[in-house]
Amino acid sequence: MSFIAWMKKPTNLLFFVSFCLLLYAVGYKSGQYSTKQTIQGTNKSYIVTKQEEGNTYNIDFSLFWDTWKELENQFVDKDKLDPKEMYYGAIKGMVASLGDPYTFFLTPKENQSSKDDLGGKFEGIGAELGLENNQIIITSPLQDSPAEKAGIKPRDQILKVDGDSTAGWTLSQAVQKIRGEKGTKVTLTILRGNDQKDITIVRNTITVASVETSYAKSTAIIHLNRFGDTTNNEWDKAIDEISLKIQNGTVKDVLLDVRNNPGGFLDGAVYIASEFLPKGKLVVRQEYKSGKYEDYSVERAGRLLAIPTAVLVNGGSASASEIVAGALRDHGRAKVIGEKSFGKGSIQVALDLKDGAGVHVTIAKWKLPKGDWIHQKGIEPQVKIPQTELANGDTITDETDSQLQKAIEYIEKNSK
Repeated sequence: MSFIAWMKKPTNLLFFVSFCLLLYAVGYKSGQYSTKQTIQGTNKSYIVTKQEEGNTYNIDFSLFWDTWKELENQFVDKDKLDPKEMYYGAIKGMVASLGDPYTFFLTPKENQSSKDDLGGKFEGIGAELGLENNQIIITSPLQDSPAEKAGIKPRDQILKVDGDSTAGWTLSQAVQKIRGEKGTKVTLTILRGNDQKDITIVRNTITVASVETSYAKSTAIIHLNRFGDTTNNEWDKAIDEISLKIQNGTVKDVLLDVRNNPGGFLDGAVYIASEFLPKGKLVVRQEYKSGKYEDYSVERAGRLLAIPTAVLVNGGSASASEIVAGALRDHGRAKVIGEKSFGKGSIQVALDLKDGAGVHVTIAKWKLPKGDWIHQKGIEPQVKIPQTELANGDTITDETDSQLQKAIEYIEKNSK
C-alpha cells in the first residue's frame, strides 16, 4: 500500500535508537532486549550490545562518533551542521540499509505530512510517489490535480526537483521537496521512456475525496481514489444512493474505477471488497516472515452482491486497489479491465515515535485469494483497454476519457 501505510500495532515493539549527543552515550532498546554500553581505553570506543535469546550482536560505535567529529571539524559550511538533522539522517541511513523502499523513517514534519495525505487535504502538486530501482517515480497523479493538468503520468521518473538531482533520495525527502505552499511553483525534470523534459507545476490545495459517483445510461460509475481515513463513510453514502437507483431500475450494472488509486488502509480494501462478495469469502491473506499468516475475509452483508460489475485499473492502481480488483477477479465476481496495475504486494505498519517522528515498516506480504503474489508484476486485465492520450493541456472528463467510455460500453454489452 503507495506510497501511503496500513495502521496496525505489531506484536513486537520496534526498536528505537537514542543518541544522547552531549553525554556521548548510546542506547539500543527493543521490546525486552537488554543493552549495555562499555568504554574501552582512552579512544572512547562505544559498544552497543543487542541481546536476545540465542543471539548477541556487538556494534562498535566509535566509527560513528569519529565521523561526526570529522564533520564538525572539517565540513566547509558550518551553517549546515544541524545536530538534529544529522541525528535524523543517521536513523534514515540505518533504515535505508534494509534495501526496502517501503520501509523508511520520517522526521516529525514528514510524519505529519504522511498523516495529512490519508486525511485527504494538503498543499502540493497532487501526485503519489513511489521508489523503483532506487529511482523516484510517479505512482499516480490525482484526478484534476495540478500534476495531472500539467501532464504528469504514472511511472514518470523524477530525475530532478528544481534542478536538484533526486539520486539517493528517500520517498520522504522527495515529498518534502515537491510539496509546498499554494501558489508556489516547482519544476520536475521527468523521464518518460526516452523522453526527458521539464514540467513546471503550480502548487495548490489538494482536497481528495475518496469516493465519487457518476452515471452513464444504466451504469453507476464509482471512482475510488484512495483508501484513507474517510473512505468507508464516503463509500457507504455512495452505496446508499446507488442502491436506491438499483431498486427503481435506473442502475443495472456497476463500474468500479480504481485507476490511479495508490492504495491506503488494508481494512478499507477488505470493507469495499465485502460489498460485492458473500460472507466468509477470502479477500486477502497476509503472510509474515515466520510463515504464519492471517486471513481477511468478508464479515458483513454486502449490498452489491448480484449486480454485474467490472473493475477498471491502470498502471497507477496499487496496493489496496489491487487487493480489491484481485479479490473480485479471483472469486469470479467481476472482470478486471483496462491496463496492467502497478504491482505492490507488501504491507506496512506506520508507527509513531518520540517527538512526533515515525517509521513505516514492511511487516508482511499479501496474496490474493488464489495465492497470487503480484509484487512488481501487477494484475493483468482480463480485457485490455488502453488509454488514448488527449491533446496537451486538455482536461479529462468522463466524456473525454476514452478508456472509461470503452469500459462502460464493455460492461453494458456484457451485463445483459
